[in-house]
Amino acid sequence: MTVNRIFPEGFLWGSATAAYQVEGSSTADGAGMSIWDRFAHTPGMIFGGDTGDTACDQYRLYRDDVKLMAELGLKAYRFSTSWSRVLPTGRGQVNPAGLDYYDRLIDTLLENGVEPLLTLYHWDMPAALEDCGGWLNPEVSDWFSDYASLMYRKFDGRVKTWATLNEPWVITDGGYLHGALAPGHKSPYEAPIASHHLLRSHGAAVKAYRALGKHRIGIVVNIEPKYPASQSPEDLAAVARADAYMNRQYLDPVFFGRYPDEMSEVFGASWPAPWAAADFELISQPIDWLGVNYYTRSVTQQKEASWPVRAGAVRQVGATYTETGWEVFPQGLTDTLTWVKGRYGDIPLMITENGAAFYDPPVAEDGRVQDPLRVAYLRKHISAVHEAIQQGVNVEGYMVWSLLDNLEWSLGYSKRFGIVHVNFETQARTCKDSAKFYARVVATNGGALAESIGG
Repeated sequence: MTVNRIFPEGFLWGSATAAYQVEGSSTADGAGMSIWDRFAHTPGMIFGGDTGDTACDQYRLYRDDVKLMAELGLKAYRFSTSWSRVLPTGRGQVNPAGLDYYDRLIDTLLENGVEPLLTLYHWDMPAALEDCGGWLNPEVSDWFSDYASLMYRKFDGRVKTWATLNEPWVITDGGYLHGALAPGHKSPYEAPIASHHLLRSHGAAVKAYRALGKHRIGIVVNIEPKYPASQSPEDLAAVARADAYMNRQYLDPVFFGRYPDEMSEVFGASWPAPWAAADFELISQPIDWLGVNYYTRSVTQQKEASWPVRAGAVRQVGATYTETGWEVFPQGLTDTLTWVKGRYGDIPLMITENGAAFYDPPVAEDGRVQDPLRVAYLRKHISAVHEAIQQGVNVEGYMVWSLLDNLEWSLGYSKRFGIVHVNFETQARTCKDSAKFYARVVATNGGALAESIGG
């Protein structure tokens, strides 16, 4: 039986990247150093000693990449701007060459019928601001608001969908608690402070947009639904802690003006409550849309050694796992979207990232890159989005992660998420089978999801 997977008219199909992962030339033409430039050049922090110095060279090859998007029929491109490319020290003097790069990128996107979706911060704080305390400095909300305001004044006429931050949980868990991501701190005391200042900065940027912007602004969060490994009180309590820490820690303050009760249990004596009431007034500025990044779920059980939430994931027998160790579980995307609507209301949602790293063979002599596992992943997860829409969730678009194979942060170039293969020696781009499949999905507004599984 053929299942109808046609999406609503005007559904926005696109792809996503992040500045440090694809641009390269990160300190070229007057740009300043970011925390990721510094982190990547610290021995032992990135697999294989890889850096983003060249990455996908999109700083120079952006016209080719936009042409490729147009050839695939993509309707949108979600990208981030590098704060230190625009403001080399994070404050004060503007770098005209940095602004001009994004000016040209946005114009090129629009000329090719691709809508720009701009994320102001995707993990790459100017190193000069990190030296002043970074996300630990309460003044950071003013710094971020000033940077955001500069971008609004320059681009709001052409950019109609803005995001303040990408995945604040990853920034703090990886960058301030476990030291696995830039800036590489390891402190239970710093992590909640960094999270709070990220949220204050988000609120300040939203407030600035209300004064300067004319379109829409929101925030992008990664959601990993937590399912109990059993119905024991211990496992159910572990699920509540894990969900509060990873998911509700960032959404409850934005929508409800408060943190989940479980946060004090997660951090114990290092939880710096009470927070100022004025902070939550700033954080809970109304937003116009919410971006959801979804990759996997966690079947969760109590695990005392797993710090700080005392909860761990249980590997599922017989399940497919990606090269990053994430279970393929498309039902979790439907569950996530319906959960967001049920808890936070009928706000417009967009899937701002969804994708998978699988082994990709070398480009064949005929130019083909066969990636059947990624084709199946996309088919099932896009179908899961459709199911959520059928259940009444207002999902406006889907951005596949990622357009290109790129620097996968501390994993370097060892994991490939792209629907387009990148030869990092020659910078040659080759569309994988998943790109061709996705192009058919876009062209048919979801109709191609009913194709045979051969992709």
